[in-house]
Amino acid sequence: MKNRLGVHPDVLKLGLVSFLTDVSSQMIFSVFAIFFTTVAGASSTLLGLVEGLADFSASSLDYLAGWSSDKTGKRKAFTLVGYGFSTVAKMMLLVANFVLALSLFRIVERMGKSFRGPPRDAWLSELATQDTRGYSFGVHKALDKAGAVLGPLIAYGLLSWFGETGAAFRKLFLIAIIPAILGVLILALLQDRPSDPLRRESILDAWKVLRPGFKRYLVAGAIFSLAYFNYGFLLLRARTLGFHIKEVALLYALFNVSFVVVAPLIGKLGDRVGRAPIIILSYLIYLVMSLGFAFATSKAQIVVLFVIYGVFFSIDEAQSKAFIADLEPQRRATAIGIYNSVTGVISLPASLIAGALWALHPDAVFILAALLSLSAIIAFLVLRPARH
Repeated sequence: MKNRLGVHPDVLKLGLVSFLTDVSSQMIFSVFAIFFTTVAGASSTLLGLVEGLADFSASSLDYLAGWSSDKTGKRKAFTLVGYGFSTVAKMMLLVANFVLALSLFRIVERMGKSFRGPPRDAWLSELATQDTRGYSFGVHKALDKAGAVLGPLIAYGLLSWFGETGAAFRKLFLIAIIPAILGVLILALLQDRPSDPLRRESILDAWKVLRPGFKRYLVAGAIFSLAYFNYGFLLLRARTLGFHIKEVALLYALFNVSFVVVAPLIGKLGDRVGRAPIIILSYLIYLVMSLGFAFATSKAQIVVLFVIYGVFFSIDEAQSKAFIADLEPQRRATAIGIYNSVTGVISLPASLIAGALWALHPDAVFILAALLSLSAIIAFLVLRPARH
């Protein structure tokens, strides 16, 4: 069943849930660092530690959630728990008055994201046919990222209206909970899309029976994750070329707009030409982008590079999941969960390495990223995960 946009209606409904959740999350996260350090009085060192732990937390439960979803055959229940958990965690902000509580919120809220991701993506893959799967993921991720565009704009407007006092931030946090609750309510009304349960498999057995093609792709993905440093280094590079803080915020918005526009188009292209070439294209785009950031000398070049980054991210966020769904049709949630967990764990040392290199010479960060991207391309071409 398709609607006028060429996807199953529930793909759009799940996209609406993600949109509302991202509006809520980005309203908070776009100002959290300021609130944490200036209002709550936390140090920048503690902020860095909390953000690093939050990134790790965002992939800490993926394997467990994916395996549990495949084992029981349930998609909606686990997705609903993940979204609901994040929404309840946001309510901590209404009563959190000290640094430890705020730190726990940032880490705990990301666990909800980790828990809902694999079951939801498996659900999405089962709503789509083979020839519309990439497009369906692209449409969903575009709606998701649209929330990342709107959320910071709402936060900016609210702080402009209420001021930048502690009370103003509390009002913002209260308002931000509303779209999150709406998202959970919409999700609760959706009909489940259960798969055949795999009750006899333990969490260790699940890895053993995954298909060789997925495991070969995981190798290439793991190599590439070493190149995938924190987004903040791109913003720092923009600052070194003369961008003011407000202009850096606009670059972030531009990146998200690029993602929203390109994601469905890339998905449709992948459905036509195959997803393996699209994955290779994403590694190549990241390689070119990294070299661009290393040798950029003007603001105009940085603007173009942020648009390119949006194109890359649209592939990485959506088409990698569609590719995994093709490679592993029986254990999609488990495979997506393992992929997210492995790449998420590797991204932490990747950012630590990038931070150390940045202290030596900023250009070295991007040159290393380009070399690792090239290594991932070679690994993908040699291993050929799409071959049967």
